[in-house]
Amino acid sequence: MAELKTGARLQSAVCAGEVMVVTAPQGDVDITCGGAAMVAAGVAGGSGGEQVAIDAEQAVGIVIGKRYISQDESLEVLCVKAGEGSLAMGGNLLLLKETKQLPKTD
Repeated sequence: MAELKTGARLQSAVCAGEVMVVTAPQGDVDITCGGAAMVAAGVAGGSGGEQVAIDAEQAVGIVIGKRYISQDESLEVLCVKAGEGSLAMGGNLLLLKETKQLPKTD
């Protein structure tokens, strides 16, 4: 668990996925991708350099350019590199944030 800050970049330890924190809750946050804890971007992932397998129940994947939010909307991240694992906070999967339609202008 670590305290997240807006603008922080995290990478998955089990796939190529990377996210940037848009909004972070106060205090320590346990964010995972594919069932394994995410690490700061640029840091070698996994224990002892070993590649950890993706949890089959958390292998939906993340899509570049999409935002993901926690159920209470206290955490929002932007996917900057697609991956095979699903994002979760405290064991609860993050939801894909719906885009808002812009008004038509003529």
